[in-house]
Amino acid sequence: MKGKCCLLALLAALPLGAHEITDACQERAEALVREMTLEEKIAFVGGSRDGFHLGPVRRLGIPEIRLADGPQGVRNDTRSTLYASGVAAAATWNPALVREMGTALGQDARARGVHVLLGPGVNICRSPLCGRNFEYFGEDPLLAARTAAAYIEGVQSQGVMATVKHFALNNQEYNRHHTNSVADERTINEIYFPAFKAAVEAGVGSVMTSYNLVNGVHSAENPYLIGKTLREDWHFKGFTMSDWTSTYSPVLVMQDGVDLEMPRGFCMNEETLKPLFEKGIVTEAELDAKVVRILRTLIAFGFLDRPQLDSSIPEDNPYSREVAYRTACESVVLLKNDGVLPLRKKQKVLLTGPQADVIPCGGGSGAVSPLYSVSLQEALAGRLSEKSDVEIVAVGFDKTTEKEDHDRTFTLPEGQDDLIEAALQSGRKVIVVVNAGGAADVSRWIDRVDALLWAWYPGQEGGKALAEILYGKISPSGRLPVSFPLHLEDNPSQPYYLPAAPLTKRGHTVSPSVYGEGVFVGYRGYEGLFPFGFGLTYSEFRYGPLTVTPSGDGFDVTLGLSNTGKADAAETVQLYVGEDHPAVPRPVRELKAYRKVFLRKGATIEVTLHLSRGDFAHYETAEHGWVVTPGTFTLGVGASSADIRSQASVEVR
Repeated sequence: MKGKCCLLALLAALPLGAHEITDACQERAEALVREMTLEEKIAFVGGSRDGFHLGPVRRLGIPEIRLADGPQGVRNDTRSTLYASGVAAAATWNPALVREMGTALGQDARARGVHVLLGPGVNICRSPLCGRNFEYFGEDPLLAARTAAAYIEGVQSQGVMATVKHFALNNQEYNRHHTNSVADERTINEIYFPAFKAAVEAGVGSVMTSYNLVNGVHSAENPYLIGKTLREDWHFKGFTMSDWTSTYSPVLVMQDGVDLEMPRGFCMNEETLKPLFEKGIVTEAELDAKVVRILRTLIAFGFLDRPQLDSSIPEDNPYSREVAYRTACESVVLLKNDGVLPLRKKQKVLLTGPQADVIPCGGGSGAVSPLYSVSLQEALAGRLSEKSDVEIVAVGFDKTTEKEDHDRTFTLPEGQDDLIEAALQSGRKVIVVVNAGGAADVSRWIDRVDALLWAWYPGQEGGKALAEILYGKISPSGRLPVSFPLHLEDNPSQPYYLPAAPLTKRGHTVSPSVYGEGVFVGYRGYEGLFPFGFGLTYSEFRYGPLTVTPSGDGFDVTLGLSNTGKADAAETVQLYVGEDHPAVPRPVRELKAYRKVFLRKGATIEVTLHLSRGDFAHYETAEHGWVVTPGTFTLGVGASSADIRSQASVEVR
């Protein structure tokens, strides 16, 4: 045990790396490019081999660079630790824990010689139908931004490059190559850009564009996204890459598009580019700029100066297992409890349902093959009986029903509601456990079941974490990163989500997807059956009055928090801001700060949350920037967007 603890401490304390792209990186990259042939440069910007490598230029000391999918674990020709999915990580509301998850992911990558991890995914959950919501960090831009930054800092601290994706407005999977996301400038900047901007500020090495068009131009060829926003406005110095097979026009890719085309050069190849160079339509200087941006980033991460494989880190990493377990424990959300939970220590249960004996995960590039896993059935071994008065029904989606390139249904997969109905007819108390990447239809039975746990895709340790929550060893502490509607029509995006009449663009059928709800996404536009930020524990918390004091460029908001219940538990204190008389339509409240606090029963703590002046701003389209309108704002602190416990007003000048 002592040896294991020492190993955990050693791995967790591996040195941090800033990976700053300095003038020296730029100069070294330029020198290398001057030595490269035209053929080498063209090959360098177009992937290689199996689609998950960048080809080497060995004569110049440029090694082969390995990429791997990685939002929930390292994949592509390997088995690895399966962590809680992105939405589950966001449900912890714990950036410090997500940073550890990123650190462990980085170590898993180094143990396999992976240079570039293709994660995190940070697209906002606009509708529960999107097939990739499970990879992302929920519906709120602040929560997504802080979660993304923590993930990236953790991954890159281990000498592995993170890749934030999919830039931008990739909020549905249906017809993803030919969906035109149509949104106004304010909506884009207030809702869909912040998580990407936070990733850039956290020093992310690469940005992956999305499949869809944004206001009429494919993302991989979009000058507003790549040139204007990333490079000019946000001063991003890393490199951009396309999602796999998402480029269309060689000229647009060369002039205004991504630096790296994946999985290979469909547009940027010798046959296509050489005639364009000869005719002067594009220039070799434009190609050189792309190669320099890629190389200077690889140099900053040290990839040209050391081997990436670190054989001192075991592939089955004890630290990774431990982080996966803690993330699973903190991600599960208790949505309903009529007193059946926690179960008594020696209480037997009946376990049914298709998710009972598996650890489900979403599909596509987010699917991971774990080295091992613990299902709920395995975790409850010795506690199962066909003679119990409590039945646990484990249902939900999996990699065949929730995945990339497909949207999913709002209803649970066929037959699962009937399983729950059968359990309710048995006379037993019924606990439902759902695996899903977001909200699903619970309207048929929510009023009649005794408890509901939302387990998301909790990773390889999910069964163990669930068992310990069910039996009270751990009080559930997850909070919803998305609002749950009772009916799909309650979601503000639903009238606009399905594509409008198609049109033809460059020989392809394009379906406009109009973001008609604007900034009123999720809780900004409705309350829901289970509101954003909601989650029960096995205890109770009392919030004290707010004290607001000027601090720096804003205010400090302080309150007392007491655990008045019978269990040690964690509470997530959430601070929302709303403008009393806005000049433009604004949500009633928006999340601007939060803090997760663990308190033993009977304990009290003082919690202080800071608001900067920017937390009162909105994006003004006429000025193409953020403005603060002087006036009165209401501050609300509570346990969810709909459960405000203490309020105060402030004047902002």
